[in-house]
Amino acid sequence: RKPKHLSGGQRQRVAIGRAIVREPKVLLMDEPLSNLDAKLRNQMRAEIIKLRSRIHTTFIYVTHDQTEAMTLGDRIVIMKDGIIQQIGTPQEVYEHPSNLFVAGFIGVPQMNFYDGETNGKEVKIGKETITLEKEQQEALAGYEGKEVTVGIRPEQVEMTEGEGIEGRVEVSEMMGSSTHLHVNAEGKDTIIVVNSGEGVYHTGAQIRFKIPAKQMHLFDRKTGKNLLVK
Repeated sequence: RKPKHLSGGQRQRVAIGRAIVREPKVLLMDEPLSNLDAKLRNQMRAEIIKLRSRIHTTFIYVTHDQTEAMTLGDRIVIMKDGIIQQIGTPQEVYEHPSNLFVAGFIGVPQMNFYDGETNGKEVKIGKETITLEKEQQEALAGYEGKEVTVGIRPEQVEMTEGEGIEGRVEVSEMMGSSTHLHVNAEGKDTIIVVNSGEGVYHTGAQIRFKIPAKQMHLFDRKTGKNLLVK
């Protein structure tokens, strides 16, 4: 069949096959899945992962889709305005983002951010005070009395009763095994991921939650640098 009679997914597979038969040492892929629908994109992503292990060729893969970067990459280079922000494994950039940009870009749903202040031993967010772990206190030595941006991933927020930060559920998204709560707290939209069996949270419900110190990220308010990453 001629190319115009093939679907988008079929054309992409033909293009990849055409590149592979030349047995290149390096395969450059510039957003190869961007024009495909969600279902086909997931299938093709799995095919590329299997293909890479089979042909033992270096892949340099450009994408704006962080899911593709996290699942396909052995090492990820995150760029902003042509400048490299961080290089690392998917786990490294997810658990230890170097700055605010990387933290906000990697992770679905994206990380929650709050304005806070620190005295080197505690972090204050609104009326809530969080005592830092010993390692965090050591990392903040000499950084007392500064304004910071506090980051916490939605799946690491802990629901509480009678204590913690107060918020109001504005949207509740049932995602199957989990529920995504969009909560208005401290004047910001906070996303909290809870297991669907842990309770039912309706729109308008008043809730309380806390940010575990161990899971918290602290960024310099001016430079955006992660203060807990050396």
